[in-house]
Amino acid sequence: MLDQFNAVISSQWPSTNISEEYKPLNHKELFELAYHTNNGVGIRNVFIKLSQDEKKGGSRAILYSNQTKKFISINAFDANLSITKYFNEGESGDKLSSEVGPKLTERKKKFASKDDEVKKQILKTILVERKLDECANLVMMKDINRKIYFAIGDARESAAVVPMFMEAEGASTVQLALNKWMTIVNGLEQESTFPDTHVQGLLKNLMQIKNWLLKLISNNLDW
Repeated sequence: MLDQFNAVISSQWPSTNISEEYKPLNHKELFELAYHTNNGVGIRNVFIKLSQDEKKGGSRAILYSNQTKKFISINAFDANLSITKYFNEGESGDKLSSEVGPKLTERKKKFASKDDEVKKQILKTILVERKLDECANLVMMKDINRKIYFAIGDARESAAVVPMFMEAEGASTVQLALNKWMTIVNGLEQESTFPDTHVQGLLKNLMQIKNWLLKLISNNLDW
């Protein structure tokens, strides 16, 4: 899918674009807010690259909507953050400018007004969101069990240190589900491909967790 995006979609599909200035946030903060605002239960993360400097550009994510068959590219350039939606002929990406753009602008203002500890916890919870997406993508690609095991563990451990996550209603159920799948995957041959018999079950659980997590983050972002 990533090869298809790079070879064909990014250069040949119709697209629409919006830009957002960083101020008063830094590059990392706005990129993470944009990632969350463009994400959804039916959205797949097919590529992500993060800048090593939170005050400089370089971060990039490519998302794919299974429902609408559209791609979203989020690029943190030095001067501004750019979001581009790619769609098929005869369709449109109108919601990018009519819904996503205004929502991101509003969230940027609300995020900037929060105290530093709340900001930190929101960003750490979005990190868990991204790690769940990474895990789901590995499962869809039927990568090896070792990578999937560590991806689940990474998401679980990242969540365990965030009070916003751990104190939320339902957090213990989420952690139990992640623990269950770590045990299951750990019992498989680590260098073998993730088995078809487990794909549907793990993806279902990951999407349930993601739905819960997206609501948790949005609730904390939008008040």
